[in-house]
Amino acid sequence: MPNKPEVCILPVAGLSTRNLPATKVIHKGFLTLHGKPIIQYAVDACREIGIKEVIFIYSDEIGKDLFEQYFKPNEMLENYLRTHNKNDLLKVVQDIIPEGMTFSFARQSEPKGNGHAILMARELVGKRDFVVMWPDDVYVSFHGDGILKQLVDVYEKTGGMVENIMEFPREQMVRYGALVGAVRDGRIVRAKGLVEKPALEDVPSNYASMGPYILPNVIMDILPEVQKGSNGEINLTDAMELAAQRGTPLHGVLCDVVRFDCGTAKELERSNLRLSLMQDNGLRAYARELLDGMVV
Repeated sequence: MPNKPEVCILPVAGLSTRNLPATKVIHKGFLTLHGKPIIQYAVDACREIGIKEVIFIYSDEIGKDLFEQYFKPNEMLENYLRTHNKNDLLKVVQDIIPEGMTFSFARQSEPKGNGHAILMARELVGKRDFVVMWPDDVYVSFHGDGILKQLVDVYEKTGGMVENIMEFPREQMVRYGALVGAVRDGRIVRAKGLVEKPALEDVPSNYASMGPYILPNVIMDILPEVQKGSNGEINLTDAMELAAQRGTPLHGVLCDVVRFDCGTAKELERSNLRLSLMQDNGLRAYARELLDGMVV
């Protein structure tokens, strides 16, 4: 039985141009979804499965400093909240940092792709298997276990590579990595490999590689071999394809979660509206009042 991964890589390099103008001075990880910074959703998911270390892949010192400051105690703020009996806010602040979790940093000096970003964490990861999450894709479970717990449950049975997948119409699959040789059994899809953003006529299945991923350490050995893909970048999915060709099992999981895309300013706006309406009965009633009285 494979060991449960204890380290997660969170790539947060890049200029976040799709979320401008807010991201001119703040990293998009600190933009909020339903009142919580986007990055906190990823760390909370790691908390659920007992991740011991989170590695941030950053590109500039300003961004690194923001993450360092956010994920360390602030005694002045906590003392203020405590002495002013703001205990609900004190709990919110203290819950930012999961107990026993440490935070590390590795720099990506050039934007060479998400696979290259993952490779920057090689020394910190060591010989451990690891998790990769894209922070601007937030997955919320409304019916039980979170997304990483659902992936770990499969990984503990199969080992190899285990990732969250989604099903899309064929014409949309040109935007994603697609599973090759996919065979479905319930929510689990066994695959022979992956192809990154195939041409429409070459789409091999309707199952898209989305992440998060639980990956064996061999991926770190394969990434230096990966050539630039059609997008001119070094892609993690291409390393996974090489691993699959060499015999590493690949399983996708159709996780019981809802995806909230926070990758652009418009998608974040829509995701905020959607998640808030799903979780706040009072807001739904207020929205109905607004819509009933709205003059267009």
